[in-house]
Amino acid sequence: MIRVAIADDQQLIRAGFRSLLEAEPDLEIVGEAGTGADAVALVTREKPDVVLMDIRMPDGDGLWATEQIVANSALSGTHIVIVTTFELDEYVAHAIRAGASGFLVKDTEPVELIRAVRVVAGGEALLSPGVTKRLLERVAGTLHEAPDTSQLNVLTEREREVLALVGLGLTNDEIGRRLFLSPLTAKTHVSRIMSKLMARDRVQLVVVAYETGLVRAGYQE
Repeated sequence: MIRVAIADDQQLIRAGFRSLLEAEPDLEIVGEAGTGADAVALVTREKPDVVLMDIRMPDGDGLWATEQIVANSALSGTHIVIVTTFELDEYVAHAIRAGASGFLVKDTEPVELIRAVRVVAGGEALLSPGVTKRLLERVAGTLHEAPDTSQLNVLTEREREVLALVGLGLTNDEIGRRLFLSPLTAKTHVSRIMSKLMARDRVQLVVVAYETGLVRAGYQE
């Protein structure tokens, strides 16, 4: 059972998310919060697998709440999906650095919301196809003005190739096909890269790929 918490200052949004997710047999709502402070308290108490986190909330916004949750080692098993709109792109880089594992727009299709919860609960990031990759490309220029390649020193040449493909939003299966590797080998490479770079999840690997110049904003292969 995947345990989910919902943080949004609009009761109607919370009710809609709850109704949708509770209809799924593998999803359980463990609580709701209408402020950033309440969200942190809820997550600390319930330790859900996934939090759907709004950005604009009173008493500590969603970015602040995300930082508080990620900084708490006791909550390392909790993954956060930021609920945003395209108008809030200026906050996305901050949210990535804070440790968010994915992004959704509030008018997303119901099937995508359910998929997002399951994907993030499984330890993956909500990347491609979906909102995150597009948002990352639109704000990539704010992540780092000049490429900093020093982070790549700990990686092998093959690991750099894999990191670049993660940065493009490819799944393990897609990376395997691109590099003529088995999906398991691709997954092993990704896990080693995350360990070497001390990254929380694949979203943070995407950040590194942009910061180091392995992937350029707007680049498509």
